[in-house]
Amino acid sequence: MRFIAFDLETTGFVAGSDRIVEIGAVKFNNDAVEAIFSTLVQPNKAMPSGASKVNGIYDKDLIGKPLIEDLLKPFTEFCEDLILVAHNAPFDTQFLTADITKHESPAPNGIILDTLSIARKVYPGLPNYKLGTLVQHLDIPAGEFHRAEVDASYCGQLFYKMMVKMTGTNEMPSIENLVKLTGKTQLELPQITPQPKQLNFLDML
Repeated sequence: MRFIAFDLETTGFVAGSDRIVEIGAVKFNNDAVEAIFSTLVQPNKAMPSGASKVNGIYDKDLIGKPLIEDLLKPFTEFCEDLILVAHNAPFDTQFLTADITKHESPAPNGIILDTLSIARKVYPGLPNYKLGTLVQHLDIPAGEFHRAEVDASYCGQLFYKMMVKMTGTNEMPSIENLVKLTGKTQLELPQITPQPKQLNFLDML
């Protein structure tokens, strides 16, 4: 069972207006980490103090970091064509979708599964389904939260444990059944073919 667990840190909650400031992705082979993609992102806007208090990322940390348009292709290559999982996946998906569309960039083509929605079905009766609550419930060793790479790691471990609980093996159920389990429409990132840029007459002089 190979899959990608990913997480984003952002300047706020509104995709297209707020910006991604960190991408963390962990490639799993069953419960073993195969590779990691982790980077801060220059958002070209100031970090709000409220966001900084949550994720500990400040303007000084983002100086000289790469732009999102320069990271989407290597992120896509890292993801191969594997399934992607994220906790509260619609949030992360809408931010990636906004930037992929804006920059006509490559995008991972794997189906995205929401561990939050699946956990509600697999572990009924918990007080809440925050990532920290689930990590504690499953005795997953944990330190800090709200940084992209570590949260992606927790998410991947959670996903693997849920799959084992559901099947009793290392085999993943069918994608169709997992999507049904989320109770939501299938999540995917847009696959955009860049359009030729119109030449400006002045550029030809």
